[in-house]
Amino acid sequence: MCQVNSGCARYFEIWNLVFIQFNRDASGKLYPLPAKHVDTGMGFERLVSVLQNVPSNYDTDLFQPIIRHIGKLANIEYEKSDPAAQVASRVIADHIRMLTVTITDGVLPANDGRGYVLRRILRRAARYARKLDMHEPFIYELVPTVVEIMGDAFPEIREKYNYVMEVIQAEEENFNKTLDRGLEIFDKVVSDLKTKNVNQIPGDEAFRLYDTFGFPLDLTRILAEENEMTIEEKGFNVEMDLQRERARQSGKFSVKDTNVDQWNIVSETDQASKFVGYEALNSKTQIHKYAIVENNYHLVLNETPFYAESGGQVGDKGKIIGKDFELQVVDTQKNGNDIIHICKNGDGVEIENTDVEAVVDSSLRYPTMYNHTATHLLHAALRRVLGKHVQQAGSLVAPDHMRFDFTHFKKIDAEELREIESIVNQKIQQDIPLDIQVTDFAKAKEMGAMALFGEKYGDRVRMITINKFSRELCGGTHVKSTGRIGLFIITQESSVASGVRRIEAITGPKAIEFVQESRSVLQNLEQLLNTPPAEILEQVKSLLEQNRNFRKEIQKFRAGQILEQADTFLGRAKKFGNVALVSEEFEEMSIDLLKQLGDRIRHMAKETVGFFINHTDNGARLNFVCAITDDLIKNKGLNAGELVRGAAQIAGGGGGGRPHLATAGGKDIHKLPEVLKYVRDKLAHIE
Repeated sequence: MCQVNSGCARYFEIWNLVFIQFNRDASGKLYPLPAKHVDTGMGFERLVSVLQNVPSNYDTDLFQPIIRHIGKLANIEYEKSDPAAQVASRVIADHIRMLTVTITDGVLPANDGRGYVLRRILRRAARYARKLDMHEPFIYELVPTVVEIMGDAFPEIREKYNYVMEVIQAEEENFNKTLDRGLEIFDKVVSDLKTKNVNQIPGDEAFRLYDTFGFPLDLTRILAEENEMTIEEKGFNVEMDLQRERARQSGKFSVKDTNVDQWNIVSETDQASKFVGYEALNSKTQIHKYAIVENNYHLVLNETPFYAESGGQVGDKGKIIGKDFELQVVDTQKNGNDIIHICKNGDGVEIENTDVEAVVDSSLRYPTMYNHTATHLLHAALRRVLGKHVQQAGSLVAPDHMRFDFTHFKKIDAEELREIESIVNQKIQQDIPLDIQVTDFAKAKEMGAMALFGEKYGDRVRMITINKFSRELCGGTHVKSTGRIGLFIITQESSVASGVRRIEAITGPKAIEFVQESRSVLQNLEQLLNTPPAEILEQVKSLLEQNRNFRKEIQKFRAGQILEQADTFLGRAKKFGNVALVSEEFEEMSIDLLKQLGDRIRHMAKETVGFFINHTDNGARLNFVCAITDDLIKNKGLNAGELVRGAAQIAGGGGGGRPHLATAGGKDIHKLPEVLKYVRDKLAHIE
């Protein structure tokens, strides 16, 4: 054994230094050694010489099987490939290891937090796949190889590798839809800047790549560096701040200002805002304090049956009845420990006696309870059908509907939705009594209770158990047994953000109304089509197909008419300088047809520009098609793409295309006279 003070200790010190301070990045380069560690006893040059002969991590059996798998999928031989392909293989191999372990651990691609880091890494790997000429998702296929290498050390990845593959594949497919288009836009931006001898990408362009095509700034930065350019990051940050402000503004609801500066205390109490609404919907109580805000009373009671908005459940509505007055409670909010009853039209009401009766509107509370218990059933059903990775990411529990956001990486198909809905209704039909108990937080977690999104928990918590099917921590109001819910119907499934899905549903009377209305629609269709209900779908498909065929025939007929009028349109052309302008307006015309018209005029005339305006969306928007004859392109330098782009910008739009034929769109129809003036002025000044 080596002693601490022996030369062996110095040896280990040096090799600790080697493995901590020296490593190879994906390109094979050594990280630099800090100056303070240069004196190792063997000399810096000698140490570097030794290290150059140390295999990199990528040459070990931790990476080589993955790299060989990449080579097989990309049809390349790693050792014989060019340096760029080798670097790409190393990056992808490194990233797939991290992705496999992290997704197994419960992290999903998202737009913030850990999920955003995961998404950036996955997208970076997808971008490097382009260097291997891989344009279809394939990174997910590497997961089984990672499992073979790391499965003994991390047994969890063996259990969840199919799930990990699905998550990565879904993310690859989503990003691939925009990656190639984004790279195309990036290349165009760089090309335009280089023609102007500009070597910095404007911040708004970098932000457009981020906002439209999902390019994180660091990915754009890498692309810029490869082109020996920089990014105006200050401008990017300005655009990002503006977007955040827009998001904040769009996310604002009718805010109830419960932060009142001046309260009028009218009765003393040791404990205000005691909530008794689990047991009763009305209560004899006293007003503790009040304030008047914009002619509305804000009341705090000693005790109250009104539930304050929390955990996704909306605040109760109802009445507060006192001597010689009655106030309508339009909302109930919480501010600190105070439950604040926001009462409409308090102007002129004088409160002389603090004794009141607080009455919750049961016609709103009961359906809210149906929906809240249904969210617990839905959450459990989602986890049963889709997998244990499902976690609540937000909710709304209102009297007329419920909304449930949850983590999931792809759209839920129709069969899965049907199964989820069926499971919830089965639990409703079983009329399972709810077991509601208050217990220690640690004990509840030990029993497997799930904590809900957005809730804050103290040492004592309220646990809602529905047999062995669902167990969650929740402070909301619920039915006594599931049978009270009546009926559960999913009305919509959609995407909230990448990695987050949303289900909207209805229960109770609203669900019955939905069934009745749907039945009425079905009966009307049955009569209109003279078709049995089971055959209505096929009949509608047949009618739609006939309609499509008729539309095609009509379009062909209109095309023939329009193209035959090319001579007429040329006859109406007006000269601006030495250029003839054919300008015609159409309504709801096919863009392809107008492009054909432009091509026909190009071949029939000389020194002519065709500029066609198409009114769409019932006259709310504009399309432009511009065609320019070859002689004007060659001799005068005219460009249809530039001309139509400039015209569209005046109308609040954009577009472009080739020098001979281009299209664009505009949002402001009132700018059409300015658009036409712009085109005429451009042509009039051609020498």
